Amino acid sequence: MQPNFEDQRLVPILEKVVAGTRLSFDDGLSLYRSQDLLAIGYMANIVRERLHGSRTYFNVNRHINPTDVCVASCRLCAFGKKARDPKAYTMSLEQVWETAGRGYSEAATEFHIVGGLHPELTVDWFCQMLRGLKERFPQVHLKAFTMVEISFLAQRAKLSIRETLQRLKDAGMDSMPGGGAEIFSERVRRIICDHKIDGDEWLNVAREAHGIGLKSNCTMLYGHIENDEDRVDHLVRLRSLQDDTNGLVTFIPLAFHPDNTALAHLDKTTGFMDLKNIAISRLMLDNIPHIKAYWIMMTPRIAQIAQRFGANDIDGTVVEEKIYRDAGSESGQSLRRAELLRLIRESGREPFERDTLYRPVERTETHFTVLV
Repeated sequence: MQPNFEDQRLVPILEKVVAGTRLSFDDGLSLYRSQDLLAIGYMANIVRERLHGSRTYFNVNRHINPTDVCVASCRLCAFGKKARDPKAYTMSLEQVWETAGRGYSEAATEFHIVGGLHPELTVDWFCQMLRGLKERFPQVHLKAFTMVEISFLAQRAKLSIRETLQRLKDAGMDSMPGGGAEIFSERVRRIICDHKIDGDEWLNVAREAHGIGLKSNCTMLYGHIENDEDRVDHLVRLRSLQDDTNGLVTFIPLAFHPDNTALAHLDKTTGFMDLKNIAISRLMLDNIPHIKAYWIMMTPRIAQIAQRFGANDIDGTVVEEKIYRDAGSESGQSLRRAELLRLIRESGREPFERDTLYRPVERTETHFTVLV
């Protein structure tokens, strides 16, 4: 029986969703221009349950940000600092390894490693970092370096993107996060992140990574100065990349946090906008398996509700995430595994612990096993 949508313009989109037909650019615009959030969420939940049933995935991970020194001066960023800033920090290799091991009692299956564009840290330094982590934590998956970081390292080392990626992969990099994509619109990027690579370059680095067998995530930053067309264009370009490479694992919509940035005059996103972006991502990205509600960005409460609006992942335990914290995120820096289980179960979903590549993890009190 067809539900009674408040916005009847969404009915043709529902027909496509039920039939499993790819949505068009214009369909994406219609979704963003509609305020019928329950209808959009209803359709996204159809796709979510078709793909994943009632499972909600999570992992036990640890974030490591080796440095906040950055040569860029992006208006959207509250994290990066200049090398001369007395509050800036750069970890030594020993500090990175010690940070990774701190609080290791929960047996993380993943280290998520991103940082600023440091003018002195080299590809060789990061290779040493990766090798040291692999020696100390051989069972932990290293998800490291955004496309922006890779491009910067390659340029400084006068290496090709592929050579840079291969060196890091050989040193222990297992996959890549999806940060730095922001919004691909050049009009917007000139204002919010003109010091970063452009959208085409981001996509090219991802393409090269997928070409040597590395999987990656992808993101979209919303809630700043972008418009509906910019968001749909971003999603469609990610979808096209995935058609070509099948290397994208998870999409994470990221809400812009304006506090402590040059765009602090902008309003924060609302729960309505957060859920809408989760749902529309699920509907548009028909070839990307997973949609993550990143709790540290949208709060545990909204991430929990998002499990009924298209999301099938709630991220992990995190620990000491600095980038969103510096931008004013009011969520805590970590959740214990038991808290994640409670959030998922309260949403009526089945918790499913995964590794970075979504393989099931079996855990005892002292040990975990990834089931390949």
